[in-house]
Amino acid sequence: MRKVKPNILLLYTGGTIGMIKDFQSGALKTFDFKTLLDKIPELQLLDCKIDTVSFEEPIDSSNMNPELWVKIAEIIETHYLEFDGFVVLHGSDTMSYTASALSFMLEDLTKPVIFTGSQLPIGDLRTDAKENLITSIQVASLQENGESVIKEVCLYFEYKLYRANRTTKLNAENFQAFASFNYPELAESGVHLKINREYICKLNHKNTLKVNKRLNNNIAIVKLFPGITEVFLKNVLATPNLKAVILETYGAGNCPNEDWFLNTLKEYIKAGIYLINITQCLGGSVMMGHYETSEALERIGVISGKDMTTEAAVAKLMYMLGQNMSDSEFKTIYETSLRGELGA
Repeated sequence: MRKVKPNILLLYTGGTIGMIKDFQSGALKTFDFKTLLDKIPELQLLDCKIDTVSFEEPIDSSNMNPELWVKIAEIIETHYLEFDGFVVLHGSDTMSYTASALSFMLEDLTKPVIFTGSQLPIGDLRTDAKENLITSIQVASLQENGESVIKEVCLYFEYKLYRANRTTKLNAENFQAFASFNYPELAESGVHLKINREYICKLNHKNTLKVNKRLNNNIAIVKLFPGITEVFLKNVLATPNLKAVILETYGAGNCPNEDWFLNTLKEYIKAGIYLINITQCLGGSVMMGHYETSEALERIGVISGKDMTTEAAVAKLMYMLGQNMSDSEFKTIYETSLRGELGA
């Protein structure tokens, strides 16, 4: 019996990877993905079929927003039954936010959705775009016994495949732009493609894909710093229609224990605003109650973000605020891993 080649859909939203230099003018212009095989003939060596679709107007990832997250999700939803895997080309600046959001929006996912991009345009001599693109498509096409090997939203960059909602952009200039401090990489590309199977999502999805499109972005982030004032904090918390605030705290979730600070938080929690505790540190976890300066936060009802990245915390917050749930449900669910975004 002849093996059927996997079908992969390549979705270009914008970003450096989709740009090519006009060598006469030196200006960058959008790459025509319909000529992809002509420009990157190596793709013909992959054992899969590739189709492409692009945003009508590709955007810089700095302009990415929840409405465009829904658009990406809807494209995947529309083509879900036709394709075996999806590769999303995206600017690197907000890629971790978008990829994290898609991990929550795409519920009961049984196929790979791989985000990638590049630091240099696809036509540059030293570009990282070709390797990132080729390996992302290869990973998306991996199958065993008629099923995808990867069944989650991932991010591939500079020889490493990560769980998307565990990533953060680390460097604006190096090819190794992303890192996952609190979870190991799912795969590593070298002479061989090494899949770390023990870290891949193993959720047993029995339901069909559900796409959650209701997102609520009435949130704020407050990064604590020595000298933060009561006026500043109250002004943020008094923002009209605000539903939740992510507090980027020190170390293992610590904050000032001055009366004005804690009383202000307590006042707005009673008013119905969710407060989430996320550490400013790139690695490690919030452990509320471990130190005296975080015990008070736990006592007044601040929710622990544990070892989530800020990007995942934002995405999860927008997703959960779009659902109808009680305050007690919200705290329990936020502190529970839904898509592998946090540890135990």
